Amino acid sequence: MEMGYATTPFGRRPMSLGMLARQKLTETIDPGMKRNKWKLFRAICEARPALGVTDRALTVLDALLTFYPEDDLSEASGLIVFPSNAQLSLRARGMTAATLRRHLAVLVDAGLIARKDSPNGKRYARRDRRGDIGEAFGFSVAPLLARATEIERLAAQAVADRELLSAAKERLSVCRRDISKLIAAAVEEGLPGDWEGISSSFRMLLTKIPRVKNLENLEPVVEEMMLLRAKVLNILETKVKTQKMSANESQRERHKQDSDTYSIYEFEPSFEAKEDAPAVADNAPSTGAATEGQVISFGKRASKVLRQTDSVSGHLLKSFPLGFVLRACPQITDYAPGGTIGNWRDLVSAAIVVRTMLRVSPSAFEEACSAMGPENAATVMACILERGGHINSAGGYLRDLTLRTKKGEFAIGPMLMALLRANGGARQDVG
Repeated sequence: MEMGYATTPFGRRPMSLGMLARQKLTETIDPGMKRNKWKLFRAICEARPALGVTDRALTVLDALLTFYPEDDLSEASGLIVFPSNAQLSLRARGMTAATLRRHLAVLVDAGLIARKDSPNGKRYARRDRRGDIGEAFGFSVAPLLARATEIERLAAQAVADRELLSAAKERLSVCRRDISKLIAAAVEEGLPGDWEGISSSFRMLLTKIPRVKNLENLEPVVEEMMLLRAKVLNILETKVKTQKMSANESQRERHKQDSDTYSIYEFEPSFEAKEDAPAVADNAPSTGAATEGQVISFGKRASKVLRQTDSVSGHLLKSFPLGFVLRACPQITDYAPGGTIGNWRDLVSAAIVVRTMLRVSPSAFEEACSAMGPENAATVMACILERGGHINSAGGYLRDLTLRTKKGEFAIGPMLMALLRANGGARQDVG
């Protein structure tokens, strides 16, 4: 191929600096570089929106490539095709001459082909005595080879964006179904709550769903929908736990309670006290926080309690009290709305902010929510934030924990206990 040449268009078509720049681009082709023309054409089809070409223009490019004699584009085989308008029209599905000229101009403007016009504007090749092509005039596909790496990168990005958009649409559909059916179940069961207000918020979110969906306009709606679903689940789970506790108390009200029993919901995680401190009986007056004796009593069996409470049954993790989580992971509060966390919804909101900051993909967090539940997924994100300096890839770590949860091999309790000890059992006020 000639190096350093510049060719001007034939006839009335003007020359421009853009044309000159595109012609100079062909000089960047590495020696020996080659690409399969059909694989490269497929990549161009994938990256069509980013390249700014139409589907009809790609039909013309497809027809042009059929005139290239080899399967691989390379400088050794020449990079000029010189079909007549009649033959090009036939291979372009009978496209008219005027339409051909228009779409050829689109391909030139997009920097996918370049013109190399002859003195009289005709397309032809001059051959030597052996029949080899010495010089050809027509359309150069050298820009395709020069931009092959860029085109392949754009195609890969387009495929990834399409898959992410598809996943976002799936999450949106699942969230819409879950919220709708959960609200209907709560109303049918007669559970107390502001279900009218929640339904109004849900309808408002539905109006935000864009007609033409892309990642930029769909992701915020999906995140708001996930927050609303987490809120509804939190309310329902709280009501269910309350009902279960009421039923248990009514069954046990005539039974004598074992003074050695304890619940994780009564557990205050300041268990680093000395072993020789005096113990306090279980029936000591409650002050809203554990006394020193209660801490010691619980501290001897803290790890056992966490293992029992956090055991995986059908890969469903048990949730820990919000106050316990915040004492083990105090940094998460800085990312909450208003800088305070008063309920699980605030924790989930803060976890989404942390997820974005740590570059954890929405799909990884969504899978964690599905496997662990929104509360536990938010708890794990808070733990990852605390250990951020020791984790290279927060997203990969979260996916690993999600996989272990599905296999029944992961428990949150030991992680919280380790963080609590690392923080010195510090207490934190929660709303």
